[in-house]
Amino acid sequence: MIVCLCHRVSDRDIRRGVESGIRNFEVLQDETRVASACGCCHECAREVFDTAVAGCPGLCRIDDAGQMPAGKTFPIAVQA
Repeated sequence: MIVCLCHRVSDRDIRRGVESGIRNFEVLQDETRVASACGCCHECAREVFDTAVAGCPGLCRIDDAGQMPAGKTFPIAVQA
């Protein structure tokens, strides 16, 4: 489903961002431009983001201090 009509950002795009390691909504906005134009989608985008972060597989989990568990790694998408 398209969440942000202004920038054509879908719920899948938001989940992919979380799967690639984004854990901050403002960083997601920088990467995808979601909820950065008219703002009508902000609440929905935030809900999709929060749900994705809460449901991220154990490989992506971070501890309460914001750190990866010892011995765990996950791929990070790097844009050139």
